[in-house]
Amino acid sequence: MDPTAHRVTGGEEAAQAVLRERLRAAVIDIAPIFGFTVSYALTHRLTVALMLALAAATGVCVYRVVRGESVWRALAVLGLVCVQGALAAKTGEAANFFLPNLVMHSVVVVANAVGVLIGRPLMGVVVALITKEGPGWHRCPVRRRAYIKGNLVILASSAVMLAIQLSLYLSGEVVALGTADAFGPPVLALAVLLGWRVYRRALAGHSCATNSRTHTETSLSLERTLP
Repeated sequence: MDPTAHRVTGGEEAAQAVLRERLRAAVIDIAPIFGFTVSYALTHRLTVALMLALAAATGVCVYRVVRGESVWRALAVLGLVCVQGALAAKTGEAANFFLPNLVMHSVVVVANAVGVLIGRPLMGVVVALITKEGPGWHRCPVRRRAYIKGNLVILASSAVMLAIQLSLYLSGEVVALGTADAFGPPVLALAVLLGWRVYRRALAGHSCATNSRTHTETSLSLERTLP
């Protein structure tokens, strides 16, 4: 049995397991959005919706800390909800609760598109940063093309979701916007999983000097970055 093939297969399975764990984490993080959307749909009172969103964010923060996960990640979720709440409360517009997320999504989509156009797909850059591989993957034309193909799946998914959210925001459809925003992280996680599979299929068994080592290190490094 080819030991290189075994390492690559093991790396793929481990990476998929990590992505599934990320999907679970994403579902937990949308609790404040879900709380805000449901409460606003039922009461149409911004104050009540903001209070429930803040309570949900606090609960998520405590949950992550108790589980021994990253304190900074836990506080980041709480901090983002505070910014969203302050913006909505100051303007009196419930739709503005989702504005920070829209801005972040827009920046990511634009950066993703630019990366693909210049031959530096974000998927390859992120994996290289995690594994500390550096630009080695870019020197391999096969891996570079495979990363681009996988990244296009993520880009298409993100662009569609952003278009839907922007349309709902401009039309003031708060409940529909909240629903779309809540589905955003799980959809992105699934798109990343599908993009990874497209990347692996595009490699078609190719193994360059750094390929097998990179897949093994990718899985180990991704596991260490889990909250």
